[in-house]
Amino acid sequence: MTQELTSPSPAPQVPGPGRGPGWWRDAVIYQIYVRSFADSDGDGIGDLRGARARLPYLKDLGVDAVWLTPFYASPQADGGYDVADYRTVDPLFGTLQDADDLIRTAHDLGLRVIVDVVPNHTSDRHPWFRDPGLARRRYVFRPGRGEHGELPPNDWESVFGGPAWTRTDRGDWYLHLFAPEQPDLDWDNPDVHAEFEAILRFWLDLGVDGFRVDVAHGMVKAPGLPDIGHGQQAKLIGNQVLPFFDQDGVHTIHRTWRRLLDGYGTDHGKQVIGVAEAWAPTPERLALYVRPDELHQAFNFQFLNTPWRADALRRVIDDSLAATTSVGAPTTWVLSNHDVVRHTTRLGGGLARARAATLLMLALPGSAYLYQGEELGLPEVTDLPDEARQDPAFFRGHASGKSGQDGFRDGCRVPLPWSGEAPPYGFGPGGSWLPQPADWRALTVAAQTGDPSSTLELYRTALALRRELPGLGDGEMSWQPSPDGVLAFTRPGMVCTVNTLGHEVEIPLPGSPLLSSAPVAVNGTTAALPGDSCTWWATR
Repeated sequence: MTQELTSPSPAPQVPGPGRGPGWWRDAVIYQIYVRSFADSDGDGIGDLRGARARLPYLKDLGVDAVWLTPFYASPQADGGYDVADYRTVDPLFGTLQDADDLIRTAHDLGLRVIVDVVPNHTSDRHPWFRDPGLARRRYVFRPGRGEHGELPPNDWESVFGGPAWTRTDRGDWYLHLFAPEQPDLDWDNPDVHAEFEAILRFWLDLGVDGFRVDVAHGMVKAPGLPDIGHGQQAKLIGNQVLPFFDQDGVHTIHRTWRRLLDGYGTDHGKQVIGVAEAWAPTPERLALYVRPDELHQAFNFQFLNTPWRADALRRVIDDSLAATTSVGAPTTWVLSNHDVVRHTTRLGGGLARARAATLLMLALPGSAYLYQGEELGLPEVTDLPDEARQDPAFFRGHASGKSGQDGFRDGCRVPLPWSGEAPPYGFGPGGSWLPQPADWRALTVAAQTGDPSSTLELYRTALALRRELPGLGDGEMSWQPSPDGVLAFTRPGMVCTVNTLGHEVEIPLPGSPLLSSAPVAVNGTTAALPGDSCTWWATR
């Protein structure tokens, strides 16, 4: 049953970030993975009240908006991305009143709020799927192949491993590109379109400022649901167009949603946005999601997946900017999220390389997303015991030997350390749903606050400078000559240098040092860039 608010009046408008039209074009947006951010009630699971209590921390950090992962009613087969009711808050995370309170508090602090919407699939506990008649009209059902229909309708594989089809008691099969508990909706049915437009309006009326569209590339499947012809299909995602992902038909849906968002914003005097989680094989295909009549942002996963090499980084930056500029959109940079190995670990160079990558990202034109805990320099937790894991890809893929995602997403979802000398490090009055490392006491918010050498203070300073310097954020950049292994580019009034090598490199002095991820030595007319470092220089 949909929950009701005690006070249904709209949340106040945001007075702060988004300075002028197109606030999203250079916004820094912080991802809150709700179950791992802050726990208010001691059950070991983060919740909306806990997140609300920590919003002043994010204001002080210097971000412009927050993105909240799903907190809707859900059996939690996939961390809340299996939604049973899109208009109700799961009791695990609080109530609808808690969501309303969080949005109002965020707006009072000058923070915008983006929430997840999950349109590719629902939970198998959703009322539609539990009604056999509705299910076969609103989800993707097909008869099986083989003499008695005993074989799946095609060879598609789940992203989490194993077949993408499950047979029902009636003998037919339903599609689930993720877990069996996440049946795919049939977007050929107008009822599905109408329902999601109503869902968007429900949350807009509650005051949210935008939506991150989960699997924005997945709602439309190729006609006839053709075979792919080989296995290991999860490895092809983001590398080629597949019959179940990045089909051109998804853009019709996004255009409809853009008209809804623009119309709502006009009627209510605010700018609300759509953000595509879209895995596309090229920057050019990703740019299709942010054409002027589609969504406002799309995560740049090509950048996230780029190795720490100057030539590779320059190539992906050039290709990304060229593609988004061609459609008049900003590039949206990201280094970590709840589905990938934290970049402190993934880039292979530890904290030094992660700090440098962050300053590089924040100096590039466009918008940036931060994933909770990266500002603390948290590494991936790689030694979680199997019995603690909850990632469905682990159980369907890794444990069974079936092809799919690596199944180790829990390592980036370990709850945040806020204070104290031992777990749960101030996460909440109880424990934490995933075990925290015993050596994280030096990484807590409390331990790093006020320490000028800490990663937290580096982020705070970088975000403050990004707001103060007119040349950062959206706008132009140009590359400058630099030694092999070093990147150098100018933004108005500043230069950014990145040494991707493991040793010091001397360059002509670019200007006055503003901020560096590692100590830089200035010797008259030259500067010695430490290995795996990034430095911002003022030129006027």
